[in-house]
Amino acid sequence: MKAIVLAAGLGKRMKSSLPKVIHKILGKPMVNWVISSIIKSGIKTQDITVVTGYKAEIVEGLLPEGVKKVRQNEQLGTGHAVMQAMKTIEGNDPILVIPGDVPLIEPHTIKRLLEDAVKGYETLVLTMKLDDPAEYGRVIEKNGKIRIVEAKDASPDERKISEVNTGIYVFDAQFLRNALEKLSPDNAQGEYYLTDVVQFAQKAKKLIIGDPTESIGINNRIELSRAQKVAQLRINRRHQLNGVTIIDPDSTYIDPEAVIGKDTVIEPMTFIYGKTTIGERCNIGPFTRVFNSAIHNDVTIVRSEVDEAVVHNNCSVGPFSRLRPGAILLEGVKIGNFVEVKKATIGKGSKAQHLTYIGDAEIGENVNVGAGTITCNYDGRRKHRTVIGDGSFIGSNTALVAPVNVGKGSVIGAGSVITEDVPDYSLGLGRARQVNKIDRYRKSEKGE
Repeated sequence: MKAIVLAAGLGKRMKSSLPKVIHKILGKPMVNWVISSIIKSGIKTQDITVVTGYKAEIVEGLLPEGVKKVRQNEQLGTGHAVMQAMKTIEGNDPILVIPGDVPLIEPHTIKRLLEDAVKGYETLVLTMKLDDPAEYGRVIEKNGKIRIVEAKDASPDERKISEVNTGIYVFDAQFLRNALEKLSPDNAQGEYYLTDVVQFAQKAKKLIIGDPTESIGINNRIELSRAQKVAQLRINRRHQLNGVTIIDPDSTYIDPEAVIGKDTVIEPMTFIYGKTTIGERCNIGPFTRVFNSAIHNDVTIVRSEVDEAVVHNNCSVGPFSRLRPGAILLEGVKIGNFVEVKKATIGKGSKAQHLTYIGDAEIGENVNVGAGTITCNYDGRRKHRTVIGDGSFIGSNTALVAPVNVGKGSVIGAGSVITEDVPDYSLGLGRARQVNKIDRYRKSEKGE
């Protein structure tokens, strides 16, 4: 089986400087939703050809590795786009043709089309029935042949037809090659219409989709938001049926690629994007964003940002914490309010509970990092590492000027600026001696 994804259009009604198909639903470009469904239906990545056009380099840069890319340099219609793709497709496998702006199409629907394709049909047309067909092309079947009439060309009687074209087809490869040669741009738009190919088929079949929302195209921002709502609730329902508690599905946004374990609770206003995995018995949210991260079991994350980080079992994060790329929390770590961790590994049982920045660091096990501590990792040109040994205690308001090592079991006095290594089991102090000026600010008994 082969697939052609049509992703060359501008999408004028989106009112955007970006190609329509890269606008995102739950953080994922809509064309990638389509490609994911194609792959899940059984078509291999290397058998998918994406036709790009407007700002092709942007679209191509977002496509999964392995898909083929063909450019439609002139925007001469859907039939012309398929012509460009067919120049690179060999063999006689059935060919799925699908728009890049139908992100809600389900793999089982595509699979159903492909199963019928092997029965010898020249053309399979996926249709849907709508109460208000609006500007969709009407599907007319007569004497074993199928014809698609665009709404603007339909007669009054034809416009009453409720069965319409989704723009999704499966063609016999040789039939498609021959039919494309018969296309003509002799129409008001001066374009080659793929819908005209259908009428040439002697053996055609239409399949009515069960859920019309799967094939609704997206032409403007209103339709984009509607599609996101459908996708959001569909994904949330799947997780709920798999044993995840979602307190408020309407305010929870989960990427289609995310994996969440059973008995995890997702609080309201939580965003889980990218290839994120969350284990069992976790509590995530409220007001939390997780992106491309691995969260293990029994983790609590409250009102925080987690970006390309790894959080091991029994950790707690937040509220108001930020884990930046490269943050690794080992088992039992506690990261508290207004703590930021970047490109640092924090050992088992260690704590940084308040107002702290840990960047480019390696923190051992059972370390206590006091409130207001910062690792001074940047000298204006390069980043440097801080290493803190097991069991150390870092006093509040400490500045660790990297590169610097604090030995295991050591204590750093509160308010210190540490610029040199501290040996194991030592007390490190780096602050000016306190001076008291007696009676400097005495006030008279009269309050003067």
